[in-house]
Amino acid sequence: MKIELASSLGFCFGVERAIELAQNNKGSKTYGPLIHNKDEIDRLKTQFNVGLVNDLSDIGTDDTIVVRTHGIEKNELSLLKESGQNIIDATCPYVTTPQNIVSNMSSKGYSIVIFGDEDHPEIKGVTSYSEAKDTFVISNEEEIDTLPLKSKVAVVSQTTKKFNDYSKVVVKLLSTKREVRVFNTICNATFENQDAALELAQKSDIMIVIGGKHSSNTKQLFNICKDSCHDSYLIENEQELLQEWFVNKEFCGISAGASTPSWVIENVKNRIMDMIDE
Repeated sequence: MKIELASSLGFCFGVERAIELAQNNKGSKTYGPLIHNKDEIDRLKTQFNVGLVNDLSDIGTDDTIVVRTHGIEKNELSLLKESGQNIIDATCPYVTTPQNIVSNMSSKGYSIVIFGDEDHPEIKGVTSYSEAKDTFVISNEEEIDTLPLKSKVAVVSQTTKKFNDYSKVVVKLLSTKREVRVFNTICNATFENQDAALELAQKSDIMIVIGGKHSSNTKQLFNICKDSCHDSYLIENEQELLQEWFVNKEFCGISAGASTPSWVIENVKNRIMDMIDE
């Protein structure tokens, strides 16, 4: 069986930056999980003593705090900065972009539409930057009909969403509102990983997608692969692989989410090769 890695997969710029900041601050604590990958978080804990806090009340006076890649809510960031502690902001620049757009456009009287997952930490953070009461998070274009929007609307997307799905939201708004300001806030790494995964899935008879089960961009990759390759599987690491998946398979493609480190990808590839030889 042939095994091929997607031409673009794994760590994106924002994640690489966050990991480097955490490693350069040994003994620090991240406010919320730094990235959506448990194996990499465990490695940071073991090798660099990087801890984790999920509540402001759990932060000690001498703690160095690293803000997670997905960002946090505006008031929480303000409280952290006012505390006088050493704060390292590892929020991905692609995430701060929609934060700034929402802040700016809401202050100018636009209704705000955010395409994304309402419970995702990135979206909670982006939403908190709006000054408008008419700020809405939607998951599809059908929801637009239920929203009490002004004639002026600004729309942004979660950074890891599929472009085609966001396009449907934009088209719907353009057909119903007088003025629509559209901002493409989907990050380049998402485009590249999704395109590479699709290309590989179309020629594979089995696809392995590696990433955190709570990772939005990994779920998107899996859905893309599943559409083109029925036998697609989402795993976090090599321990979840099952030998029966590879029976009578000739071409195995591997993709990975933006929070998946190269060493996990390599472990998965090596384990598949071992299974083939067993």
